[in-house]
Amino acid sequence: MMPGTARHDREMAIQAKRNLSKTTDPVERLRLKCLARGSAGIKGLGRVFRIMDDDNSRTLDFKEFVKGLNDYAMMIDKEEAQEIFRIFDKDGSGTIDFDEFLVTLRPPMSNARKEIIMQAFRKLDKTGDGVITIEDLRGVYNAKHHPKYQNGDWTEDQVFRAFLDNFDSPYDKDGKVTKDEFLNYYSGVSASVDSDAYFVLMMQKSWKL
Repeated sequence: MMPGTARHDREMAIQAKRNLSKTTDPVERLRLKCLARGSAGIKGLGRVFRIMDDDNSRTLDFKEFVKGLNDYAMMIDKEEAQEIFRIFDKDGSGTIDFDEFLVTLRPPMSNARKEIIMQAFRKLDKTGDGVITIEDLRGVYNAKHHPKYQNGDWTEDQVFRAFLDNFDSPYDKDGKVTKDEFLNYYSGVSASVDSDAYFVLMMQKSWKL
C-alpha cells in the first residue's frame, strides 16, 4: 500500500550529494547531509537525533548540538553555531526537542504535495478526528496480504500497529498517527522526487485516490 522506500532513499541520497555543493546555508547543509545518509523522514531524523542526544534526555543542549554538527563534518565557529541553535530552539527553552529538530530539518514541500498527502490522511482517518488509529484502518488497509499475518506470526491488529509505527514519532509510539506525523513521514519520501506531478501520481496510485 505504501510506495517502496528503498529506491526513493537511494534517489534522495544521490540528489542531496549533488545539491550540497550549491549551498552555504548551515541549516540546509545539515538537512542535505542527513538526506545524503538516507535520513529524511521521521525514522531517519529520529536516528540522527538519538545519536546527537548523548545523555538520552530526549532534548539537545548546545554542547550536544555542536558535537552533532561536528559529527556531520560541519565545522563552524561558536557564534554561527549559536545562531543555528536559536533557529532550531523555536520555543527559546535553551534545548531542542525532537519536534523542533524534525520541523526545522523537514524538507520543504509545495502546496500540491501537502494536499495529496492530506487526501491520503483523510482517507485513512475514517472517523475524521484528525488521528489515525487501528480502528480507522479496519476496512481501509488489508492486513491479510501481510506475510507475517499469512504465516501466523502476527494477528491483524499487530499488522495494523506495525503499519502505524512507520509513521509514528520514534519518541511517542502510541499507536496513533497525527497529521503532522503523517506529513513528516512523507516529507522524507518527497525529498527524493523532483516533480510535483510525479509525486502526486505516486500518491494517487499508492493510496487509490
